[in-house]
Amino acid sequence: MIELVIQQRRRDLGAFEVGRVLPYAKRRMVGPYIFFDRMGPKDLAPGLPTEADVRPHPHIGLSTITYLYDGEIMHRDSLGSEQAIHPGEVNWMTAGRGITHSERFEQLRRQGGPIDGVQAWVALPEEREEMDPGFWHYPSEALPLFDGDGIVGRLIAGRLAGVESPVKIDSPQFYVHWQLRAGSRVSLGAEYPERAVYVASGEVEADGQRIEAGAMAVLKPGKAVTIAALGDAVVMALGGEPVGPRYIDWNFVSSSKERIEQAREDWKAGRMKLPDLDKDEFIPLPPKIGTLREPEPMS
Repeated sequence: MIELVIQQRRRDLGAFEVGRVLPYAKRRMVGPYIFFDRMGPKDLAPGLPTEADVRPHPHIGLSTITYLYDGEIMHRDSLGSEQAIHPGEVNWMTAGRGITHSERFEQLRRQGGPIDGVQAWVALPEEREEMDPGFWHYPSEALPLFDGDGIVGRLIAGRLAGVESPVKIDSPQFYVHWQLRAGSRVSLGAEYPERAVYVASGEVEADGQRIEAGAMAVLKPGKAVTIAALGDAVVMALGGEPVGPRYIDWNFVSSSKERIEQAREDWKAGRMKLPDLDKDEFIPLPPKIGTLREPEPMS
């Protein structure tokens, strides 16, 4: 039942490391999910340099989901939003025809402490790629919980096993956070054609194959899979209906290469509005490398 196991590619950003899982050469997307980065885990001392922040930058054609296990990040965007995100909460930002935002570690800079979490991107369906941008914040208590038999889970987005998250989505999908006690087992149904399981910590077994921390197992369609925790483990499961092939270049996602070129020119020419509350600096457009450029970590 396992089609492919993707090992995260670690990159040192100075203050902490990130692990890139998606996109991957042999598997660009899982359902509509086109980007998956693990940040941390890392304990940071007070006085974190401002260079560790993610300065204002643009997006088109996608939604971003920031989800933390530990720490705090401050989000600001060109719609006027300013929202700190804490563990178990969801910051869901839809870029559509274009948005800019920043992510800053202000509390960690003042106080120090841990940072650990995931940022994922969801490609919008083609008919909604140019929709108006939007931002929504959901507190942890708004998300459905699964609890019992050594399993605590939170449905971050979408619908799974008859349970639905209130998080605004634009295509059929699911995204769930499971905390598994050693020896517990959880079943992931076959209701979506594309599914994957990422092990954030610990080790699990699926279909007789061990999956270690930092790895994502992409599952074959058509059959439920049981995930068994070999020790205490944290697991993210995600997937959904595919939205079709997408191009990705830096922070831009689109079904059209021409649309990405337009977005690059718009950013270079200063035609995309910066966040109202964070407009004194920005990330310059990086040079093209070949035909497409992968996004920078934590972007």
